[in-house]
Amino acid sequence: MERSLETQVSQAVDAWLRWVPRWEPATHRGRVAPCRRCLGSPILSAAGLGSDVPHGVQHGLSTRVKTIVDHAVAEYTSRNLPLLQAELDQQAARNRARGYRPAEGLAPEFEGLPLDPDPIPGQPFLFTLSGLANEEEAQVPSLPPLSEDAKIALRREVALADEYANLIGREVCGILLHHRLRIHAAIVEYVEPQVAAMLEELSQALDAPFDPRDAGDGLGL
Repeated sequence: MERSLETQVSQAVDAWLRWVPRWEPATHRGRVAPCRRCLGSPILSAAGLGSDVPHGVQHGLSTRVKTIVDHAVAEYTSRNLPLLQAELDQQAARNRARGYRPAEGLAPEFEGLPLDPDPIPGQPFLFTLSGLANEEEAQVPSLPPLSEDAKIALRREVALADEYANLIGREVCGILLHHRLRIHAAIVEYVEPQVAAMLEELSQALDAPFDPRDAGDGLGL
């Protein structure tokens, strides 16, 4: 029996709650570009995760819930939108022809994130994962071109898929509202103490940038 949206959202939140205790603040440089999946996400708004919550925590939930929407749209497309489904099947076959697919099979916490760190000026990478993936893709033949009539019909089906995605997205956000207390409790218990400790450590470093034991160095004492 197909699981209801309520069950799927509840299970997604449960999985996120099991992961949150393992979250730790990132120690590397933050990214310059915002996450397109999380920036302004209605899913995060419905879950009560504001901009004060670290992005890694947000991303783990938004990805899990967005997967529910994606699966619902995929089922709707397979049943009702044959032209779009055929195009997706061709693209999937083309993707399978690539031997190197670094963006596939990732945990929800990493899905949709850039494959490579932001470049540092003057320090070029010898290679990047995205560059290797692009080289593989360039070797796979392109999809056959569509006629103008086929393009018009395909755009119509894409619009219908978008409408259905918005419908499911609104339902999912409504369901998420009922999980806000659970989500907030996890943030208070596991995330906020780590953020507070990190800020405390930073404030101490700013107040005492030098080790007091080194105060006499260079003064002949």
